[in-house]
Amino acid sequence: MTASTAELSVKEAAQSRESGGEAMEKDVVCVEYLERTRNELGGVTMEVSWENGRLGLRVDADDRPSDNNSSLSKSIGVLTVCSKMGARSTGPVPPSQLIQVVETAATTGAEVVMNGVNKPRNVTYKGVTDLVTDTDKSSEAAILQVIKRNFGDHLILGEEGGIIGDTSSDYLWCIDPLDGTTNFAHSYPSFAVSVGVLFKGNPAAAAVVEFVGGPMCWNTRLFSATAGGGAFCNGQQIHASQTDQVERSLLVTGFGYEHDDAWLTNIELFKEFTDVSRGVRRLGAAAVDMCHVALGIVEGYWEYRLKPWDMAAGVLMVEEAGGTVTRMDGGKFCVFDRSVLVSNGVLHAKLLERIAPATEELKSKGIDFSLWYKPENYNTDI
Repeated sequence: MTASTAELSVKEAAQSRESGGEAMEKDVVCVEYLERTRNELGGVTMEVSWENGRLGLRVDADDRPSDNNSSLSKSIGVLTVCSKMGARSTGPVPPSQLIQVVETAATTGAEVVMNGVNKPRNVTYKGVTDLVTDTDKSSEAAILQVIKRNFGDHLILGEEGGIIGDTSSDYLWCIDPLDGTTNFAHSYPSFAVSVGVLFKGNPAAAAVVEFVGGPMCWNTRLFSATAGGGAFCNGQQIHASQTDQVERSLLVTGFGYEHDDAWLTNIELFKEFTDVSRGVRRLGAAAVDMCHVALGIVEGYWEYRLKPWDMAAGVLMVEEAGGTVTRMDGGKFCVFDRSVLVSNGVLHAKLLERIAPATEELKSKGIDFSLWYKPENYNTDI
């Protein structure tokens, strides 16, 4: 993050902090403490600035007390500890800084999930078969804390918490704190923590922490990507496969909770592709499925009725690994769409030969394929 203000006086910095809408009590206490310290030291010139989500302190050289001045040293210590939440950001955030926070948010959520993976689950229901656990909620809370600490003015859309923050922000974070909750509830190894951030509606950075292994031997791997910067797994660049024949491909799909015409159509697509490919898998975690396309271990994935938090991270992973992303009718994709087809790229047209007509037929039956949701006043380029 670039500095959100120039160096300011202590009082001005406090006012600037509060105007961001995220002022925290500790920050105000910290600034007041510095003001008192300056007075105690006889008017030492001290200035603070906001940079990288932290307060910075400057003492003019002519006024700087000796190093053993415990009062000033204590003030600096308080400043370092207390400057935490909600820094304002101005302009585009450098990709290197953005991905660092995205990865931190995802791995922080994954730590919560790992802590609960071998423990009894407290399961509730959002629908007849749509589960949510305490771990979903705790993971999202931990992720939100990381985002707010670094980018207090960014907009956030979480699966459990809904929309939070300033809708006029150029940035929108899409969070799935536990993608594949049903798998997690059964200790079945296909679930993840997914964090994707959009800049004006376009995926800018993403991280997915996939849980691999099984009961008593869980491990994780971290997928990450930035727009134009490539896709990586545990720090090594990854690429989609070059398989160009459907007959030699392994495919993945998913099924929603509504058993209507869209669900039945996808059952038929499942059958069709099972007959002409090496197989179709259904793992139950969209972000993981797309990461597997990016990793080159499967060639394609499609699904109806996904949400932005299901797709924001995974689609960027596929694109940066050299794959292709469209809607299931072949149209240009955006994260607010209701369907997605991702592939290794070379197979995309062949997959669409079957998937696009089936999707058009669903439209003729009245199945809604309009944008699922876009936050009001959120500024996009799409």
